Amino acid sequence: MPLSVIPLNSSQPHPEDRPVSSEEVLHWLETGRISPDGALRHLIRLDSRTGSVITGNGRKNTQPSPKERADTVMRDLDKLVGLSGVKLMVREIRAFIEVQQRRAEFHLSQESHMLHMVFQGAPGTGKTTVARLLGQLFEALGVLPKGHLVEVERADLVGEYIGHTAQKTREVIKKALGGVMFVDEAYALARGGEKDFGKEAIDTMVKAMEDYRGEFLLILAGYPQEMAQFLATNPGLLSRFPIHLEFPNYSPTELVAIARAMTVQYQYHLSQEAENALLTYMEEHARYWHTNAGNARMVRNVLERGIRRQAVRLADRLDHVTRQDLMLLTWADIEGGL
Repeated sequence: MPLSVIPLNSSQPHPEDRPVSSEEVLHWLETGRISPDGALRHLIRLDSRTGSVITGNGRKNTQPSPKERADTVMRDLDKLVGLSGVKLMVREIRAFIEVQQRRAEFHLSQESHMLHMVFQGAPGTGKTTVARLLGQLFEALGVLPKGHLVEVERADLVGEYIGHTAQKTREVIKKALGGVMFVDEAYALARGGEKDFGKEAIDTMVKAMEDYRGEFLLILAGYPQEMAQFLATNPGLLSRFPIHLEFPNYSPTELVAIARAMTVQYQYHLSQEAENALLTYMEEHARYWHTNAGNARMVRNVLERGIRRQAVRLADRLDHVTRQDLMLLTWADIEGGL
């Protein structure tokens, strides 16, 4: 079944031809309902639930099961700071997919549900990260065969002459087949009016959603107000994206938590004074931070500048620094990067 009717792969047997246990496989084989090769395929599919994969010599190699891989993706999602509404929606989507797959195994009808999405939020609020995790989740669940992310913007889709845009957009779509196509600042495609080539890119994407139905996930992303206006210009476009995820700006406390997590990733740590002062700065400059600074992206930039300032501070006494000295970021280091 296609992406809009879980799962993806149209080459899979019809639900009524899928046994739900190894005993049923053997019964079907004994009664001639399936061939020996067919029985082996069903046994491999059933074994994959527990992470056991039958190899060519008949032995089993233990690998993470689809459920285990999906669980890993969800843990990575839960590690992200904030985004409680996004996390809840992703859990609902996963549950929907798994229940529909289970219904298929019991020969029950499955609900058709389009999974193309709109992400609404400012830069640096986690949209690209969540899109990448969704690709990994859908691959683990068998909805997408690859789950890779292809991130593009207007310049990657819009050409310079008639026909060029459709060609460029189709090439990007082909790269995204089997995975996720993430169009950042998608509203820029409609800013030039009726004669702008951006409209051709939109039309090409809409056509591809039908031509390659279920073969890729399309996510349109951008600022909330601009995305709402963009979708309102094309009612047909709005109906094709039933799932809307809101990515709110991070609070000052969440931004500091992001900074703390990033320093751990870099094998540094903030002094307590640096954390407290950074939180105060975030609270005092919240409006500027969200409007002009890009949320988590700016946190990363500030930390990277702080790391460079720390390097300058330590450079003249490298023979005498300790491991702790090399890891510690002070408020003086951070403040200079703000």
